[in-house]
Amino acid sequence: MTESKFGNHYYILKTTSKHERTVADNIREAIENNMTDVVVTAVVVPEDIKGYVFVESPEEHARVEELVESIAHARIVLKNETSLEEIKHFLVPKPAVSGIDEGTIVELIAGPFKGEKAVVKRVDHTKEEITVELYESIVPIPITIRGDNVRVIDRNQD
Repeated sequence: MTESKFGNHYYILKTTSKHERTVADNIREAIENNMTDVVVTAVVVPEDIKGYVFVESPEEHARVEELVESIAHARIVLKNETSLEEIKHFLVPKPAVSGIDEGTIVELIAGPFKGEKAVVKRVDHTKEEITVELYESIVPIPITIRGDNVRVIDRNQD
């Protein structure tokens, strides 16, 4: 049994795939509308792990199982609890340019060039910006955009 210094436990809920956010929203709604008396202090939906949601609660395992039974798309509470140390890295946001290197082929998903494909020419990790050159451009003009405005298509180096 793993408790925080505040007496809370950390549980892992298994959910229907691609419904993690729905489960978190349904838990919030159930608590706000007094549909349950189970106390939940935090819900974490990590993007890296599909099909799971972390719940922090001072309640015992059986009480959290009661909550899960009333939440749509929530399946089960895993038997073993986890600790804050094990889930702490999910609480720190990743930089928008992580995984993008020079030569990566990306698609612009926002801005005036939305839908265009481009090659990454430079990555600025401090500003979380990348400089790209559009594929179909006659004259290669460098364009600097935010790292979260692109979707990686191919990581191969040219």
